[in-house]
Amino acid sequence: MTKIAFIFPGQGSQTVGMGQQLIESNSERKKFYELADQKLGFSLSDIMLNGPAEELTKTYHAQPALLTTSIMIAKSLIDIGITPDYTAGHSLGEYSALVASGALSFEDAVSLVHQRGLYMNEAVPAGEGAMAAILGLEASLLKEVTQEVSNNGDIVQIANLNCPGQIVISGTAAGVEKASAKAKEVGAKRAIPLAVSGPFHSELMRPAAHKLDAAIDSINLSDAIPPVISNVTALPVEKAADMKDLLVEQLYSPVRWEESIRQMLDLGVDIFIECGPGKVLSGLVKKVDRSVATYCVYDEASMQQAITEIGEVING
Repeated sequence: MTKIAFIFPGQGSQTVGMGQQLIESNSERKKFYELADQKLGFSLSDIMLNGPAEELTKTYHAQPALLTTSIMIAKSLIDIGITPDYTAGHSLGEYSALVASGALSFEDAVSLVHQRGLYMNEAVPAGEGAMAAILGLEASLLKEVTQEVSNNGDIVQIANLNCPGQIVISGTAAGVEKASAKAKEVGAKRAIPLAVSGPFHSELMRPAAHKLDAAIDSINLSDAIPPVISNVTALPVEKAADMKDLLVEQLYSPVRWEESIRQMLDLGVDIFIECGPGKVLSGLVKKVDRSVATYCVYDEASMQQAITEIGEVING
């Protein structure tokens, strides 16, 4: 029996004009952009559709923008009968997964991720933190490298375990620079600095986590149906009581994305649908298992292709 997972991208996937074609072809979809504007009290949709890119890239704009486009796409698929058996999202994308699974309302989520972006931006001033992708090094070796650098006074740690051969580190600018150099010395093929505004998923995000804790207390969380695969544990989560602590912990803990993909494969998922701009997550799925079917839905053509092909599979 076919099992479907909806997967949702995180920061870095945003592009000016994202979702424009989809909302122009169906006025029902536009309500998500309008709701986001109303909830936030400014025109997020104008930044999303018209830019400039520098404004959209700001973490407190990129986060609600990606959630808005991702949920508009996911709800469009659900409305025509393509429903997930599991949901998962990379970092910020986990909030989209919670909305798609009914654990969070769209309005609460768009407000919460805007606040999350503000807290993350405040936690470490621009330029003081950094992230880098380390290619071709075992996690155990990289962990030794980051611990050695951290023990010498420059905080750095593993932030994203994305797929075989791709791990992201995060910390102070000096810590990431030193760990990148050491990683290459012990066998990493490449160390690629990432264009991000802060050291996400590192201990430096703990001040943001304390503020996020209070913000989550002010909203309603419901049980997730279907289950959400947690970034922190790479395990399915259904109970609302478990979600809050995991969302707070997620800010300073590694995103266990490769394990999350393997968990969904073990649970029988054979179709992954990436809901949102870009194709990053689908690429990571393919690096874990080339045989599994992946779809990236970001415009009218990609949506229609997914609807047609998945419909044929579901209906035999």
